[in-house]
Amino acid sequence: MLKFLSKVKIEFNALDPRTAACMEFLAQCNARTAKESNPSCQLLVKRRTDSFPPQISVTFVNGVEEVFDATSTPAQTIRKMILEKGQQLETEQMFREAGEKWPVLIPEEELRQSFPGTKPRKAEEKKQ
Repeated sequence: MLKFLSKVKIEFNALDPRTAACMEFLAQCNARTAKESNPSCQLLVKRRTDSFPPQISVTFVNGVEEVFDATSTPAQTIRKMILEKGQQLETEQMFREAGEKWPVLIPEEELRQSFPGTKPRKAEEKKQ
């Protein structure tokens, strides 16, 4: 997960009962495998003393920053969204390295073409 990020900032009040997502996400970021995937990723923890709601801010390697409300978003959902965005960044990078334009635009007429499809073979046919 950290491989796609340059910075993670986790803000919470330790006495606030809504900090579960922050604590779980912090544990995921501190895992050995996560740290090894991107040792240069900055992990900042800001312990607050006010009633500011817990939040997680992430900066992707391309500079885009996203802020998540940790009171209503579980850590696993945040992790999943980071991984999805990371896959998109990897795809974009592959296209750019291959000299292709990004985003890829598919002509309207190609979208409307019929697809012949394939039928799965029956188990009996596979044995022969």
